[in-house]
Amino acid sequence: MPTRPKVSIIGAGTVGTAAAHWIASLELADVVLTDIIEGLPQGKALDILQAGPIAGFDVRLAGSNDYAATADSDVVIVTAGIARKPGMTREQLIDTNAGIVRAVVAEVVRASPRAILLMLTNPLDAMTYLAYRVAGLPRARVIGQSGALDSTRFRTFLAMELGLSVEDVHGLVIGAHTDKDMVPLPRLATVRGIPVSHFLSQERLDAVVARTRRGGAEITELMKASGFTAAGAALCEMVEAILKDKKRVIPTCVYLEGEYGERDVCVGVPAVLGAGGLERIIEIPLDASEQAAFAASVAAVREMLPALKL
Repeated sequence: MPTRPKVSIIGAGTVGTAAAHWIASLELADVVLTDIIEGLPQGKALDILQAGPIAGFDVRLAGSNDYAATADSDVVIVTAGIARKPGMTREQLIDTNAGIVRAVVAEVVRASPRAILLMLTNPLDAMTYLAYRVAGLPRARVIGQSGALDSTRFRTFLAMELGLSVEDVHGLVIGAHTDKDMVPLPRLATVRGIPVSHFLSQERLDAVVARTRRGGAEITELMKASGFTAAGAALCEMVEAILKDKKRVIPTCVYLEGEYGERDVCVGVPAVLGAGGLERIIEIPLDASEQAAFAASVAAVREMLPALKL
């Protein structure tokens, strides 16, 4: 009987739990949830497991406070870290979360040296860069979730504005995973191949772009806590692309080696995800305003890197 892939999730908070739920519901892999809080990952795993008979999924889920349970994972998702609170920027999280990521990545690589790492901890671009440098793995195996989440928010808001099915709306967000520095690309957004500019005025497109940039902050202000359902679904989309070798084009945060004219920085760009993790970066031609916005976004990420003390 073939063995299912194994996905471990470090951090059994809301995003980690949502990711586990989505992954289990699609029967993509057996899942291990880990956390430093005793009982939390065990309880979360058991809760999801008990939904299996109703929802019709049949995978193994386990919770643990020990990295030994994560050994030999195919994919490890790192969500560990403190979450953003109302009025707080992702950048303000850097000092605390850098220490957490250093410790977590060292343990993960020791337990699962062949795993692909998917980073979620904020500030995402800086934490992905830190993980890449600390892990000592090829860049193909250290990937941050950025545009995967930001793009689904962009598509959602476009569909709401258009009054059309979100299934037919496609859009792309590149750049840093920060409120002011992400770069939605409305010029390339389409409805079944039809440019969205055919349907919406520039004023309405600008409004959608502005709402996309504050997509996470809007949820945080409403709930007084960070969003988690869409973030978990975006992680699941990345896991599925890797485990099923789907060659999906998903904008993600990766280490650049000259692409888009940038080096030695992790930032969101369109990427092909498959069995090897990052299999290819797609360089799309940007117009002058898009290029300027992307350059400013990269500069904002670089400003955070000295704080990592690498």
